[in-house]
Amino acid sequence: MTRPVPATGSGDPPQQRVGVLRGLSGKLLLLTIVSVMLAEILIFVPSVANMRVRWLQDRLNTAAAAGVVVDGLENIELPRPLQDETLMATDTKAIVLRRKEESRLIAAVDMPPEVDAKYDLSAVMPVEAIRDAFDTLLFGGNKIIRVYGPLGESDATIELVMSDRNLYKAMLVYARNVFFLSIGLSLFTATLIFVAINRIMIAPIRRMTASMQSFSADPSDPSRVLAASSGRDELSLAEQHLAAMQLHLQKTLKSQKNLADLGLAVSKINHDMRNILSSAQLISDRLSDVDDPIVKRFAPTLLRTIDRAVGYTTEVLSYGRTTEQEPHRRFLALRPLVSDVAEILAIDPASGIDFRLQIPEDLQVDADSEQLFRVVHNICRNAVQALMNDTENEGPRIVTVSAVRTGSVVSISVDDTGPGMPQKARENLFSAFRGSARSGGTGLGLAIARELVVAHGGRIALVEKPSPGTLFEIELPDRAVPLDVFRSRARR
Repeated sequence: MTRPVPATGSGDPPQQRVGVLRGLSGKLLLLTIVSVMLAEILIFVPSVANMRVRWLQDRLNTAAAAGVVVDGLENIELPRPLQDETLMATDTKAIVLRRKEESRLIAAVDMPPEVDAKYDLSAVMPVEAIRDAFDTLLFGGNKIIRVYGPLGESDATIELVMSDRNLYKAMLVYARNVFFLSIGLSLFTATLIFVAINRIMIAPIRRMTASMQSFSADPSDPSRVLAASSGRDELSLAEQHLAAMQLHLQKTLKSQKNLADLGLAVSKINHDMRNILSSAQLISDRLSDVDDPIVKRFAPTLLRTIDRAVGYTTEVLSYGRTTEQEPHRRFLALRPLVSDVAEILAIDPASGIDFRLQIPEDLQVDADSEQLFRVVHNICRNAVQALMNDTENEGPRIVTVSAVRTGSVVSISVDDTGPGMPQKARENLFSAFRGSARSGGTGLGLAIARELVVAHGGRIALVEKPSPGTLFEIELPDRAVPLDVFRSRARR
């Protein structure tokens, strides 16, 4: 069952309606009429040829009956009144009976000096019959023709000399009747097809068109989603797909609206947070002047953390913009950057989590230091949180960050011994607000990490491994170096 598409509101754009004759229905009706007329023409061509042959054959048979009677009376000429009646009955000017050795004139009146065409009805070929029929229809009416054929089973031949005027009139009447019959059949057939196709095809198409117009006017209105039929034909499947697409679009628009509202709220919070962090930055600067050894030890880390927090507040709305900020790339040592990540994570020793670095001291990567820090920090933080939430794990709790350079590509791996990533998170990996592996998460961390890696021309992927846990692999290629820069470096 289907429900009608709701009427549009007063503010909706007017729905465009196609006229019956200009729409698919009218085109289908016209196509059906033309198709039936073409079929009737193909039928008319051989039928009019057969009609002409039958008409001439009837005249020949009537004359043959009179010829049989006269043939039995040797050397007897028919009386003039009888000849006139025979010629009138056969609509001819002369009737001749021919044998191999002789010819006998049975009846004749006003013999023309010559004939315009002659036709042998003993062996009529289809192509010749069609050609002769159209010759009569187009150019006939004033010709004298000679028609001949066998006299029954005998060896005699009956021959007629006649005008084709009556034949021409009979063929015109036949053609007129066929024409009107074809028109009637075309209209009747077209009407049946029009009603059937209009109900089966055009009506569902119009319903889908009206639904799309109504839905586009207000996509947030659930009542404007098409109620698809439950059939299994192509149009029913199209309705079902359209309804599913409209529902998906509604959810997407709702999510986008929530994101827009969230962005507005975050921008307001960001304004106040930046002021608070600025004050904290001023206080932390004063801590660096304190002579306490413990304060001097932790003050640099605190300063770097606050500096990064201030930088993050200026970029908190960068995710999802049309144009992202280009990375400011340079060659930097990777191991100190990952060490900073470990310090920022501030892993509690009581948690039993071991953070291991397997990165060569001289390994450098061509990247934006702040963006690469965010990438590694997001992935490592997810790994640490997964280990902390895994209360059933009695084995070692290890997060290992390793890196290796292969040619111009640096591969960074972040491996943990946690419970691994659930299937739902795998299906929505790197999708904001959908790919979170823990309850209450947003999934923004991996989404931002992927966006930053792609901005570097790299790749980030979840790698399957036989042991429990999660393994992410990041590949960052070096930038292409111009030839003059390469030569200047080689001289050093």
